[in-house]
Amino acid sequence: MKLFLTGATGYIGGSVAAKLLSAGHQVVGLVRSQAKAATLQEFGIEPLIGSLADQELLIEAARNADGVINAADSDNRSVVATILSVLEGTGKPFIQTSGSSIVGDKAGGEPSDSEALLLSADRIFDEDTPLLPVPEKVNRVAIDQMVIDAAQRGVRSIVLCNSLIYGQGLGLKPDSIQVPLLINQAKKSGIARYIGRGLNIWSTVHISDVADLYLLALERARAGSFFFVENGEAKFKDIVEAISQQLGLGGKAQSWSIEEAIAEWGFEPAVFALGSNSRVRATKARKLLGWNPKEPALLDGVKQELVSPGAKWLKTLV
Repeated sequence: MKLFLTGATGYIGGSVAAKLLSAGHQVVGLVRSQAKAATLQEFGIEPLIGSLADQELLIEAARNADGVINAADSDNRSVVATILSVLEGTGKPFIQTSGSSIVGDKAGGEPSDSEALLLSADRIFDEDTPLLPVPEKVNRVAIDQMVIDAAQRGVRSIVLCNSLIYGQGLGLKPDSIQVPLLINQAKKSGIARYIGRGLNIWSTVHISDVADLYLLALERARAGSFFFVENGEAKFKDIVEAISQQLGLGGKAQSWSIEEAIAEWGFEPAVFALGSNSRVRATKARKLLGWNPKEPALLDGVKQELVSPGAKWLKTLV
């Protein structure tokens, strides 16, 4: 298939592109500059110079492709609406990249069953769990629903809702988001830090397993599908202590307040990426698509690297 991919130079998009190419697909990647276009070309991706704001370019690229994968911006409603309008009635696949912060809270490092949060006892979501997002995530949830509803308009529409992704990227961008933020802060200050008590939990998944699922979804997913993407979970305190050990800081970590975290990382990363709970289960991806993640879960991966002289994925991020 000839696939139009936004975010081809990014962490997720680049990794998905690598899997698509290895499976024999042709990939056209949106890129902003001539310099990045040349790099994409070396990687085997056909570059298309432009931006997400160039509506006519998006329309033409979507029209000429056998399918579209949006891995650039989960919150850009205009881009999604434009591409869906082109694919309407074609039966072509469209995969939207979402993120599991849609189920996130504002816990500030507390567990999701904390009495102070007045939440239910588990707060673990699968694809059929009712969702009432916090106000900051309403737009993303609405975009995901718009993609799902496009199945009624003749689009084989699919949403992949990724949890905390770790591991070295397979494409042009090696670094993920959440773990490097923690690592870079620890390197800069000499103190690894978690927010509050660090008891907040996120589901996690390795980038290689994520990219495998995009390929499976492209091949097998039905129109109107929504899939969570995870393979285990971890407390942030445990993640940060493992990072401290890896960096030679003694394995000790310290707490800091949500206000201090916001000053360091900004509101969105501190509150939702590092201070919240986001616990999901990829029930349907395993059952309906036969997805079988092979990489170790996050903490198992960290522990392995702590005793390995090769220091693979975590070392590449520091």
